[in-house]
Amino acid sequence: MIKPLIAANWKMNKTVRESVEFSRKLKEDFAEYRERDIVVAPAFTALYPVSEILKTTPINVAAQNIHQAEKGAFTGEISAAMIADVGCSNVIVGHSERRTLFSETNNTINRKLIAAIEAGLAPIFCIGETLNERNDGRTFEVIKNQIEEGLNIIETDDIGGIVVAYEPVWAIGTGRTASAEQAEEAHLYIRSILREIVGAAAEKMRIIYGGSVNEKNIAGLMRQPNINGALVGGASLDYISFKKIVRH
Repeated sequence: MIKPLIAANWKMNKTVRESVEFSRKLKEDFAEYRERDIVVAPAFTALYPVSEILKTTPINVAAQNIHQAEKGAFTGEISAAMIADVGCSNVIVGHSERRTLFSETNNTINRKLIAAIEAGLAPIFCIGETLNERNDGRTFEVIKNQIEEGLNIIETDDIGGIVVAYEPVWAIGTGRTASAEQAEEAHLYIRSILREIVGAAAEKMRIIYGGSVNEKNIAGLMRQPNINGALVGGASLDYISFKKIVRH
């Protein structure tokens, strides 16, 4: 059985003080928790203090993004090695907001995944279709291209350590959520594509769902056999809400 993963993506929210307060509550409530893996992804400014608070717990810390280069003249960017150095074990790569707002391509995302793996980070690799693509019947085509191009030339053993996050773009921050059945259909297809790439190892890979996840819909999503957790956005900003999602 695959151990579920619940990840909180705070996006561009929470000051350092607010992030620290939230993390202290997490430590108090989940220091001995082992039923599910928990990951929190604060803003860059809060990564180090949050990592320091949570380093004695089973809760992992993720960055929300990295640059694909090891180092260099890239003003305002941050490398995978820098992220690892402040205590992160994970990094979110390919989030739809990076794809749509910052024009990240599958090739760019592939390079970021490689950089993350080389730095010893476990990527949370986001994929998903837009509303127009779904309405045009291209959901599976888009997903397949994102997976195959995103995982290009990555070693099979390394792919096995990647968490894939299916995030239909039309459901992110909109209040619209794919039904449990729609999400399961996509997750089942994703696993079939991963099986073509890595074989039997695909059966052990975590595929998590993101897209307006909250305390009301999490139970239905988690009952699906191929949904192994959730990447939570807005609902993760409120501690009580996120706590309920983790413990539902």
